[in-house]
Amino acid sequence: MKFINEISISVLFLLLIVLFLDPFMYLMSDSLVFMVLGALVVLFALFATFLWREKAHDEREAMHKMLAGRIGYLIGSGSLLIGFVVQVLSGGHVDPWLVFGLAGLVVGKLIALAYVKAKH
Repeated sequence: MKFINEISISVLFLLLIVLFLDPFMYLMSDSLVFMVLGALVVLFALFATFLWREKAHDEREAMHKMLAGRIGYLIGSGSLLIGFVVQVLSGGHVDPWLVFGLAGLVVGKLIALAYVKAKH
């Protein structure tokens, strides 16, 4: 049941993000944009809660959780790096949010490693 809830929240989150791909915002009025943004924040908080409360019951589940985290990290940082490279090659100007996002992932990983080594 918990797994189904996590999947449904993830799919709904992705569907709401896709709404923002409408470049001229034909599909979304200003009020709808703010409602979708609010829903995104709430869904992300629910998703983060699922991730934070996730517990492994044996070594195999712990390995699956660790592997999923690594794959997610690599896909996220790789996506930001591709955006960084494309923006540099297409005009030289890099969106600061790409830099902040990539730096946040790297710094967060370093802080998490230091925390885990100190705690365990």
